[in-house]
Amino acid sequence: MAISQVAVTARVSTGARLSAYVALTKPRIIELLLITTLPTMIVAQRGLPPAWLMAATLLGGSLAAGGANAINMFVDRDIDKLMHRTSKRPLVTGTVTPRAALTFAIALEVAAFAELWAWVNPLSAALAVSATLFYVFVYTLWLKRTSTQNIVIGGAAGAVPVLVGWAAVTDGLSWTPLVMFAIIFVWTPPHFWALAVKYKEDYQAASVPMLPAVATFKRTAREILLYSVLLLGVSLLLAAVAALGVIYVASASVLGVVFVAMALRLLRQQTPKAAMQLFSYSITYLTLLFVLMAVDIFTKH
Repeated sequence: MAISQVAVTARVSTGARLSAYVALTKPRIIELLLITTLPTMIVAQRGLPPAWLMAATLLGGSLAAGGANAINMFVDRDIDKLMHRTSKRPLVTGTVTPRAALTFAIALEVAAFAELWAWVNPLSAALAVSATLFYVFVYTLWLKRTSTQNIVIGGAAGAVPVLVGWAAVTDGLSWTPLVMFAIIFVWTPPHFWALAVKYKEDYQAASVPMLPAVATFKRTAREILLYSVLLLGVSLLLAAVAALGVIYVASASVLGVVFVAMALRLLRQQTPKAAMQLFSYSITYLTLLFVLMAVDIFTKH
């Protein structure tokens, strides 16, 4: 009986550790990055790229993003324990040691670079690792704790996967992936600030100058509205640059107008509920926008 209980405890402990390592990579964020990468590859190919290339690119991108997220948790473990939203993260609970987490993160980055270099191309490998370096050194180590513009500038790292996807197909860059990059860059502040409204007390407790934690609700809502309008404009610019058709134009227009309308409602109501509704919609918005890019391409090719 005692042996059986020990065996069960060991299995649970191993399972918990494995789950903790997965949690270090922030899988939900990786999902969103992949959702933008694959349609970008389809637009670059003007059709469906080879299956092996899609698989290799998505694998390398996942490894790079996972490593970056793990390093972020390693660096932020001191403030994570002060915030209710992050108090259950592996490094806070002690499920994973800091040294093990950093080793794991670096291993993921090395694997990402090697895999993309060998199976895709050197440009995609360099872009993926550069995103990690920017995310760690510019956002996590510098801007996050010092500037209200932290997520504005730091969010650029989350837009790099579209450059990786484009480079994987074309072995180069052009205006189209740069406009796609701009879409995610402009989308990030309203998306993240809407979530931060709910957790402003967390950021205040950790002395992180996220905009909703240091500015009035009205100013935050105005900034969100400004970026929402810019997002609508940039999303429509892509149609001209990438030669997308009526399906994309109509969809981007409707999705963008709804985004702006929800931002206007947030400015009028100034409630956490309205902010979370906008946050939830922002995820749907980005997913549908990129999926419909691919649909538009498929209908013409």
